[in-house]
Amino acid sequence: MTAARNLLQAALLLTVLISNAADAGRPKPPKVRASKPPKTTRKQKKAVAKEKAVKFANMKAAGQDQVSMTKEAAELRSYELRKKKRKGLLKRREASLAQVLFPGASPEEYGEAEPVPAFVDLVESKKTQLPFEFYDLPTCPEPAEKIQKRFRQRRNLGNRLMGNKLQMAPYNFPAKRSKGCTPLCVVEVGGKKLRWLRKLVDRQYRLHLTLDQLPVLMRSKELNYAVRGYPVGFKAPPSYTGLKEDEFYLYNHLKFTITYREEPEEFEGARITGFDVHPVSITHKVESDDAKVDLETNLEAAGRRGGWSTCTDNESPVNEPETYLALRSGSTGESMKILYSYEVNWQESDIPWADRWDVYLVGSPDDEIHYFAIVNSLMIVVFLTGAVATIMIRTLKKDIAGYNEMQTLEEAQEETGWKLVHGDVFRPPQSHPLLLSVLVGTGAQIGSAFFITLLASMLRMLNPIKKGQALTAVIILYVLCGGVGGYISARLYKFCDAKSWKRCTIATAIAFPGIIVSMFMVLNVFLTFVGAATAVSFLTIFLVFFLWACVSTPLVFVGSYFGYRAEKVEVPTKTNQIARFIPEVPYYAAPPASIFIAGLLPFGSVCIELFFIMSALWLHQLYYIMGFLMAVLMILVATCAQVSMVMCYLQLCVEDHRWWWKSFANCASAGIYLFMYSLWFLTSKLDLVGVLPVLVYLTYMSMISIAFGLMCGTVGYLSCFWFTRKIYAAVKVD
Repeated sequence: MTAARNLLQAALLLTVLISNAADAGRPKPPKVRASKPPKTTRKQKKAVAKEKAVKFANMKAAGQDQVSMTKEAAELRSYELRKKKRKGLLKRREASLAQVLFPGASPEEYGEAEPVPAFVDLVESKKTQLPFEFYDLPTCPEPAEKIQKRFRQRRNLGNRLMGNKLQMAPYNFPAKRSKGCTPLCVVEVGGKKLRWLRKLVDRQYRLHLTLDQLPVLMRSKELNYAVRGYPVGFKAPPSYTGLKEDEFYLYNHLKFTITYREEPEEFEGARITGFDVHPVSITHKVESDDAKVDLETNLEAAGRRGGWSTCTDNESPVNEPETYLALRSGSTGESMKILYSYEVNWQESDIPWADRWDVYLVGSPDDEIHYFAIVNSLMIVVFLTGAVATIMIRTLKKDIAGYNEMQTLEEAQEETGWKLVHGDVFRPPQSHPLLLSVLVGTGAQIGSAFFITLLASMLRMLNPIKKGQALTAVIILYVLCGGVGGYISARLYKFCDAKSWKRCTIATAIAFPGIIVSMFMVLNVFLTFVGAATAVSFLTIFLVFFLWACVSTPLVFVGSYFGYRAEKVEVPTKTNQIARFIPEVPYYAAPPASIFIAGLLPFGSVCIELFFIMSALWLHQLYYIMGFLMAVLMILVATCAQVSMVMCYLQLCVEDHRWWWKSFANCASAGIYLFMYSLWFLTSKLDLVGVLPVLVYLTYMSMISIAFGLMCGTVGYLSCFWFTRKIYAAVKVD
């Protein structure tokens, strides 16, 4: 049996080999190459673009909105945002906004009735900078701890400092399961809590929810607008209500609309493409004794749906003036009871998942404005480059040639101009060299951290849309750049022939962080007193202290060690023992005129882009184009360097050799202009109410202005140091 089996296997193998050999001997049919589509010429592209422009212009003229979930509105949105849907540094290629805003993000598919977690974000207002947590309001209780553990999200350091805390929403969203009016809970509000709720409505606070990472939207097809979040309530003037005072009403019913897309050929389940809300204010009517429930009990979880005639599966609440829920206590001062309810409507849509973010950027400034800002800044740089080139190539070349010729011919003529101070130009600063070294080292540390942060954003290692993540990166990189600050301050302090190197190193490590943390701690006391969500806990403060004490400070000492070990900075001329007398200096070369003149140009090179950054910080707008910001940073550095060199040259020409502090202050004054700009922004763009919101704004803008001024001053100082070494090295000096 074994021999027969082996014989059969050998016969089968021989048959296979013979068939393969026969196939190999046959001629193979030629491969048919797929023909490449013909390239589109530039003329054809222009014709197609013109045709599209006419088509969408006619759609807008016909009254087509841009915010609804229809196919026409989506096409119009995509066309209006076509310039934003590009990515790449040099070769800009087409992309979706999901790829631009959230690179690497993948869609989430949900099966039938699968729970979709919703999270509540901060309750905030443009009128104040004092956000509160959602569950600080008199609202329904949080979901059970078991459910929260399943969907809990960790917070990074930046989110903790900003007060961002995503908590599970009390609403239930099973996938593709619509539900009618569902009672959620009954809350009793009165006294101080009622007055606080009325104040929130008066100051236009808005609540924010997210579902599948999509912020909730209020949109109107008729008015063609879409805004994130929904208001706590609204205020009616006496002319509307007929009362003597303003009346405040609460939105206690929410109509959620969730749009989704299904493509069985491409993926399983449903992908969420939209999350909308329509708030309703209604005084629910009690129908039976079933409405008598315990306060702050989750009625949906307890299965209590009946008892209210205005909230049934067949009855959808609407906004009617006769049934608005007014925020006022009873006639005898008793507390009011509020029934919160909601309904959910799932709608299938043709909008692709990649285009679901389009509606959030409708109405945002076009990228061309950023291009204009860069061109405006480049004009300043070109002007300054011409001035510096004139000084370096024509004036300095002529001066150096003249001075060297005088030395060659041994003409006994008196020296004039900037060469006259060659024996004093590298005299170390006589006033506060330690402070100057610390300021320059700190500015180098801030500039290095900011540059690496922008570089990481451009390389998609960091997402600027996630503000908490960006703030965490800035703090961590500032801490890790402590070695840069220590090295720079040590090299400069060693050049000044100073001996207190320990004091310089410690001051570099604690001066700037100490000032910032002190301002923050004082502000945190007031935020804690009012119960704001941005009040920082003791654990977060300890974490920041740990980063400073155990990471930043040791790195500063390491940098200082290498800085003091390095050779002293060599200069081309010897310093005289006795300082030369300084004649009267013209007004443009002496402080404070020189400081304010020099600081205006660096600030002017960034002022247009600064408006968009301020809007993102204080008006809750989206800012994600880090490539533009990197270009503006490079322009700022070039402007500071060139301005400082021009001002230094003018100062040396009038025989003033005290350029050390002036070179730093000339560009550091840009921080003063930034703070003045923030005051203009406060009065013209913000409508803050109360003293504490203004204090919060001014405190944070003071911190930003100090950091900005230190960075600009450092660039100016180091540029002047390089400039003076270069020009005096080219002159023959006895």
